Amino acid sequence: MNEKRNTENSEESESERLERLYRKATDPVLRTHLLMVWRLSLGEPQGEVAQMVGYSDKWTREIARRYESEGVEGLGDRRHANPGARERALLDEEGQAELRAALLGGPPPGGGMWSGPKVARWIARRTGAEKVHAQRGWEYLRKARMSPQVPRPSNAKGASASEREAFKKVSR
Repeated sequence: MNEKRNTENSEESESERLERLYRKATDPVLRTHLLMVWRLSLGEPQGEVAQMVGYSDKWTREIARRYESEGVEGLGDRRHANPGARERALLDEEGQAELRAALLGGPPPGGGMWSGPKVARWIARRTGAEKVHAQRGWEYLRKARMSPQVPRPSNAKGASASEREAFKKVSR
């Protein structure tokens, strides 16, 4: 049985192998890259493949080039191996821990609720940066596994006691 399976695998075409890898892939970036090279291996035009996956023609060419030179190992998300990423980060691990403590510790300076812009201002004060964009604040808020909180709406407090009493439900 194993001999038959090995023989079948050796007869598997490149397109079939790419399709199999594509269907098994769980990482979304790798899956998209495999879809691109699979469809290109079937002879589909590059422009149609790029449009299908929502990537530019240039990036589709780059992924095909990486596959040609490095094989399947050249595909997938390479951002985690980006050299210098740690040095360019706004907050190191200690800073991220401080931010998380600040987020859990209560309202931000100036009151209200934590948001992307408020986190960005907190990072700017901590690092001495002139300006940190609100988007980076949002990214660090999400990296701390937090989300912007919005207070629940409350009833108007301007009503007099008699007006509030008039609208109360009376149970009999």
